[in-house]
Amino acid sequence: MKNRVAPEVEEAVLRMADEFPAYGQMRASNELRKAGILVSGGGVRSIWQRHDLETFKKRLCALEKKAAAEGIVYTEAQLCALEASKRSRESDPDEIQTEHPGYLVSQDTFYVGYLKGVGRIYQQTAIDTFSLTLSRRCT
Repeated sequence: MKNRVAPEVEEAVLRMADEFPAYGQMRASNELRKAGILVSGGGVRSIWQRHDLETFKKRLCALEKKAAAEGIVYTEAQLCALEASKRSRESDPDEIQTEHPGYLVSQDTFYVGYLKGVGRIYQQTAIDTFSLTLSRRCT
């Protein structure tokens, strides 16, 4: 298939995502290069995207699922990443907790401009915050 790497390279990239979820694509590429595995930062990202691991949060969710399913023991790097994520979630003042659709709606008004003969024009946007909450959860 197009844009595919060797299976052993893909396996090494996925192992790196599990072992060091806090690493970005360039850091993962550099660490793999030190181990003799040549893959670019873009190649790392492509592999992560194919396995739905392209963000730090998704890599942590995958790690937690793997730990629950296989009963693995976290390494020091994995624990640090999980604790850092937990601290950032706890200190996030913008976090919205909603229980069900329709529980809370967010609304914003934006001044668009003035139309001759009509007057001031505003755009009003509303979103059910439950959809925002779902997008932030692990699936």
